[in-house]
Amino acid sequence: MGGVSEYDFVKGHGTENDFILVPDASGKIELSPAQVVRLCDRRAGIGADGVIRVVRTDATDDPAAVAARGEARWFMDYRNADGSVSEMCGNGVRVLALYLATHSTIDPREPLKVATRAGIKTVTFSVDDEIEGGIAITVDMGEPSFGPESKVGVGERTWAAVNVDMGNPHAVAFVDDLAEAGDLLTEPAYDAEVYPHGVNIEFVTRQGDHHVAMRVHERGSGETRSCGTGACAVMAATALADGAERGTPYVVDVPGGRLRIEWTDDNRILMTGPARIVAEGTTTL
Repeated sequence: MGGVSEYDFVKGHGTENDFILVPDASGKIELSPAQVVRLCDRRAGIGADGVIRVVRTDATDDPAAVAARGEARWFMDYRNADGSVSEMCGNGVRVLALYLATHSTIDPREPLKVATRAGIKTVTFSVDDEIEGGIAITVDMGEPSFGPESKVGVGERTWAAVNVDMGNPHAVAFVDDLAEAGDLLTEPAYDAEVYPHGVNIEFVTRQGDHHVAMRVHERGSGETRSCGTGACAVMAATALADGAERGTPYVVDVPGGRLRIEWTDDNRILMTGPARIVAEGTTTL
């Protein structure tokens, strides 16, 4: 194409939280923020909530990848739709795992360790008819941590928000109706002293015992159809409010589907949900 370099890409989603994967096993691609913004543009680009560069840990100098060498072969270099770098994406790591299971030599019968900026995540695959009739992917999302409570606001309304860190920051607000969050085109107000690097904001309603629904405004991407780390933060905040025993499974409904989440006795959050690959092609970035 007249000297213009072409690059392979794969597009996939996890509960309709969608991503562009750029395979770069040998670490030769440099993604600029402007390229990420253009790729994620739903009119002028391919369209996605974020971009994942799929690179071997021994082929990048990212400190998180370097630290994981010897334990994890693959690194998830995740970028938000605005081009900013992010620590972790729970739906994204499932899509990345599915890509590796279908496009590389990993054995999906064995646990897969993926390096992220929020630490190494262990992924397992299974067939589960209750999750869109296909492959269910479970991710050990690590340990939740809780910070000082603050408030979030939409228009003139404010709510108390539970501060949950899942490798990235979350503010979880319980509301009577998800419509109270507004259109989420504008980022809700939050306490910048509590969240100096921005925050993902979840609005939550109870649907029944151990069952909630949520909407989310993701830092750097706006409202998305799903947020895996956000769903884990919501589950942890809800279970804590319920005084639920560890190991109690929760269902978290997101606009794009359903996730099952468990907080284990050894303080790990396990998230199970689907992943789909929907397109493959080439791009000039």
